[in-house]
Amino acid sequence: MSISDDFTQAEFAAKHISSKSPIRPTVAIVLGSGLGGFADEMTDAVRISYNDIPHFARSTAVGHAGQLVMGNIGDCPVVVMQGRVHLYEGYPVRSVVFPMRVFSRMGVHAAILTNAAGGINKEYGQGRLVAISDHINLQGQNPLVGQEDPNLGLRFIDMSEAYSRDYRRMAIDAGKRLGIPVGEGVYAAMLGPSYETPAEIRFLRTIGADLVGMSTVPEVIAARQMGMKVLAISCVTNMAAGTTDAPINHEEVLEIGKKISGQFKALLREVVPLIAKDVAQG
Repeated sequence: MSISDDFTQAEFAAKHISSKSPIRPTVAIVLGSGLGGFADEMTDAVRISYNDIPHFARSTAVGHAGQLVMGNIGDCPVVVMQGRVHLYEGYPVRSVVFPMRVFSRMGVHAAILTNAAGGINKEYGQGRLVAISDHINLQGQNPLVGQEDPNLGLRFIDMSEAYSRDYRRMAIDAGKRLGIPVGEGVYAAMLGPSYETPAEIRFLRTIGADLVGMSTVPEVIAARQMGMKVLAISCVTNMAAGTTDAPINHEEVLEIGKKISGQFKALLREVVPLIAKDVAQG
């Protein structure tokens, strides 16, 4: 499959999704492990299984519902992914970022990406929400590798502000208004699916990582290539290996996601209208 195929397939999928609802979203939200409940907050919602969207990959990870929801958060039209696909599921990087390509063809100009992450920086304990300020890509893959297609954007893109400084400030200030502490930190993306070893966590801490996870970074790269502004928020669902004596398991990740879902939903309800307003103002 060529790069131009990605563009053609994204256009086809975008038209299919848009035919299911009159809503024309300008903001996309990706909900990570255990955080999918936010989509239940939407009004005028239309739900589409990934299985029913042309060229969409099917999510196989526990805690990822695998459906797209079009609707409104307050007065803001949004498209929400309840779950994503990951490189560790065996999908190529093109499949992982394909939804971002589709959203761009739908007219989306801003993306809010969420994930469950391991805490490396001990200041960000279990249950903390952290706005990602930068990332370290250790997944060994980049969605821009291959033939350049101007329909998708430039090959050599500036990543000095991959995560919008303005959007981070919106999230942190919104957290203050709500009494929800929101930190800032650097996210290290690993391939997974095994959790990191204590030695790997010591390495990640040494090179400046505050958080570690297995998603988000490919989507951010693709979103930035297409000119989308990005806010990414991690929920620290577990402390990384070696920071405590406790073993790590995926059930705990999902459970902590559920426990802080109230704070998470409140923060998103506050932030989405601000980002939608920024998009409207161009």
